[in-house]
Amino acid sequence: MRIVIEKSADTVAVRAAGFVADAIRRTPDCVLGLAADRALQPIYRELARRHRDERLDFSRVTVFGLDEYVGVSPDDPRSSRCFLERNLFRHVNLDSSRIHTLDGQSRDLESCGRDYEALLRAVGGINLLLLRIGREGCLGCNAPGSSLAGRTRVKTLTSEAVREAPAVSDGERPAARLAITMGVGTILEAHRCLLVAVGATDAAAVHRAIEGPVTAQATASAFQLHPHVTVVLDEDAASWLTRREYYAEAERAQQRLETGRLAELES
Repeated sequence: MRIVIEKSADTVAVRAAGFVADAIRRTPDCVLGLAADRALQPIYRELARRHRDERLDFSRVTVFGLDEYVGVSPDDPRSSRCFLERNLFRHVNLDSSRIHTLDGQSRDLESCGRDYEALLRAVGGINLLLLRIGREGCLGCNAPGSSLAGRTRVKTLTSEAVREAPAVSDGERPAARLAITMGVGTILEAHRCLLVAVGATDAAAVHRAIEGPVTAQATASAFQLHPHVTVVLDEDAASWLTRREYYAEAERAQQRLETGRLAELES
């Protein structure tokens, strides 16, 4: 697990967007998995800026949404689909035929989950999945106690997840307490994952995910079993970590490797 600790939420957004942009430039027809989360809005704004100012090309990119609220239409301002439309899709040159999100209004949600899994397999899986760790140490809507092998399915939202849900304006919340979400098992099949956390309120969850035991009580801890996870944090979100000095040292070494400054590794 690669741990990147930035000075502020602003620099977290720039760094995380850089990882996504690099993935697109390296593989123009890559498959991205994207979460609808207020903490990710600055990252989506930065990606839109890079499209506008640096010609970051999304035309061959395929996108899969992480989750959706049950019973909520895709054009409802409170839906995950609408959140992604407002914050990213309408600002870049994504091909609408390459955008895939879960259908919260499906009459057969079980089949909806199976079909989504089949579509993921058909495109070869997700190249890079961007998501935020929840304050309960959750991935997506996979609440504490969710199976670490779970597939895309319906889950009941916890009260904390409802409070964290993207809002159109202050006081607005999802129209449902159920969501259909990629399962932890589905998430772990992404080739690479990018996990973001900002603010002191995320610090305990970050500590549990990175330095705690692997447990279904903190589903983000399952990322300890994944070979290619990058976690981008601000100083506040990293404040509970006990090995911060080592993570900083490892990140400096990683950057030297990436830039070819190998001689510096010996100093």
